[in-house]
Amino acid sequence: MSGENIGTQGGVTPAADVPDVSRTIGQTDISVFPLALGGAVFGWTLPSGRSIDLLDRFVELGGRMVDTSDSYSSGMSEQIIGKWMRERGNRSDVVVATKVGRHPDFSGLSASNIVEAVDASLERLQTDYIDLLYFHAEDPDVSLEESLSAVENLIQAGKVRALGASNFSADRLLEARIIAASGLPRFEAVALEYSLLRRDIVEGNITMMAIAQQMSIMPYFILANGFLGRHRNIKSFNPNDTRSRRAAQHGGRHGTHVLRVLDNVAMAQGVDISTVAVAWVLGRSAVGIPTIGAESIRELEALMHAPHLQLSRQQIADLDRASVEQGRNWLPSLNRS
Repeated sequence: MSGENIGTQGGVTPAADVPDVSRTIGQTDISVFPLALGGAVFGWTLPSGRSIDLLDRFVELGGRMVDTSDSYSSGMSEQIIGKWMRERGNRSDVVVATKVGRHPDFSGLSASNIVEAVDASLERLQTDYIDLLYFHAEDPDVSLEESLSAVENLIQAGKVRALGASNFSADRLLEARIIAASGLPRFEAVALEYSLLRRDIVEGNITMMAIAQQMSIMPYFILANGFLGRHRNIKSFNPNDTRSRRAAQHGGRHGTHVLRVLDNVAMAQGVDISTVAVAWVLGRSAVGIPTIGAESIRELEALMHAPHLQLSRQQIADLDRASVEQGRNWLPSLNRS
């Protein structure tokens, strides 16, 4: 692993020259490097040893936040992260975000499922608290009052620091905000798919609501399942891999046009196209900490350069225009000033 700075006890020392580009999540006191390392591949396409190598390099490059779920690889992702934190002795330096609601043993957001799922996650993560707990998806069969009340008890018990929502609609987020006005926990973050090839979910009501409520948008699939990164042509797709099939859906005329513009910007900047794609997402209003996915040190290093990349106004405008599908009316004015 090139460029590692391994300590005498196997720990990893963050590079001293990493500039501070941190962002704060919602109205919390949680402030981290503006990219989270996603653990969806840990224990699935990436074995434990290689996952730990990625985690080590992520910290070396200034990263602090790790994003996972109790349902990723049936809990194996959390186990790998927990093992890594225990072996490195770095729990207090790492911000852990995990999700509940989709594990087969604790499906849904009833109070009992939330409490039992959190306890199971804490055991796998080998920790006594979760920094950011997400509801993984809406549960129409359970009232938000019940779910939020369960989290209130977990916060009071010191098991959870802050609450987020994943894949929630604008209407559901508004309902939660109204309920939280009575004193129950508020959503500090919302995790949604967002990329140059998928702007419709976030832009519009979600962004305006996030700005008004000081809630951070936490994008995932920011490389469109790898289409804006490792996959450059149809031959690179594995038809037996779920992510490849999803990425292949972008392989039409629109996706090809976006790739062409990305290539031009990347060439001018002297960086990978994945770096440019992530930098564009980071520049959007209300975006907090996007989640990145990598399966190699090389991929990770390219992505981690994005917060330090300064795109010109013309380059941003070119990407905005290229990413607007015909017949769509997105909001290119939603760039950070």
